[in-house]
Amino acid sequence: MPRIGTRPSGALDLISDVPGVTVGHCTIDIGQDVHTGVTVVRPIEGDVYKHKVPACAHVINGHTKSSGYIQLQELGVLETPIALTNTLCVGAVMMAQVREAIRTNPGICRITSSVNPVVCECSDAQLSDIQQLTITDEHYRAALADCRREFACGAVGAGRGMMNFGLKGGIGSASRLARAGGKTYTVGVLVLSNFGKPHQLIIDGERVGARLNPPQPAPDEKPESGSCIMIVATDAPLEYRQLHRIAVRATAGISRTGSVYGHGSGDEVIAFSTAYGIDWQPQSALREPVAFLNDTALDPEFFEATADATEQAILKAIYSAETLTGFRGKTVKSFVDAWQEKFGSFDDDAP
Repeated sequence: MPRIGTRPSGALDLISDVPGVTVGHCTIDIGQDVHTGVTVVRPIEGDVYKHKVPACAHVINGHTKSSGYIQLQELGVLETPIALTNTLCVGAVMMAQVREAIRTNPGICRITSSVNPVVCECSDAQLSDIQQLTITDEHYRAALADCRREFACGAVGAGRGMMNFGLKGGIGSASRLARAGGKTYTVGVLVLSNFGKPHQLIIDGERVGARLNPPQPAPDEKPESGSCIMIVATDAPLEYRQLHRIAVRATAGISRTGSVYGHGSGDEVIAFSTAYGIDWQPQSALREPVAFLNDTALDPEFFEATADATEQAILKAIYSAETLTGFRGKTVKSFVDAWQEKFGSFDDDAP
């Protein structure tokens, strides 16, 4: 797999290089027909309801059923982990998050305010019988309990039934370091990658999709209906507006891989910072001051780090996934298997 850009990465080259961030999966395979799951991103080690983190959402193309965005945009904070799952099970995971939040904070809606569960989705309907509505509280709790710094990428968790450019897709993650004011910060990205037509795939600037899938006399004119959820984390002290500026730069990363944000695509970014918290019960009307980075410090370090880590995370999803036969006998090859089948080997000539 090519390494994108020249910026150094964190120790694991994962979103969890940002201190405090962990990721967990629950992968579900039931016979040939059900291949789905849940992935959870915990922004901090403690209770994020009591110690909220600044966050924002950016929608590139809004064909999505994700939850929690209105309050996320209005208040600019995360107060639950970010959960990823399939399209028709967003409601089930929302309720699982609510029950977990009430378990740890029994005063919700009785003494304190309500809770804003954030759940993002992509459709795995081509490889999984999505109408079985498989996801339950148990699966969310299993993914939450699995949260760790070192985690798998590829066809795992919410990424189990996802596709990229006609090939197998799923979960990918990467990180890049950025410097400002004499300090080094981390920008980490996790993607749920499920988009693109076969001929569109670009790897490190090379139009690989066209090599694997030469143009046909009668091209496929159906609207592209995949999606990509991008989660950007950093330990840099950024306020809401600056986080949004960072989130927008994830657009550069996904576009480099060949995405054109098709009509049916739900392409979204959530960005958050772990540099400071927002107390759930402030003792004063005035918030303690936080020294934010100047906007001029974001370019090129943070913008480039975000774009490179996003592109790398998508490639990691593609390279890590394995061939899968799923619902109604549909087989989707991994990128490596598809390349070997067409060219005979995966050697130095491969991207």
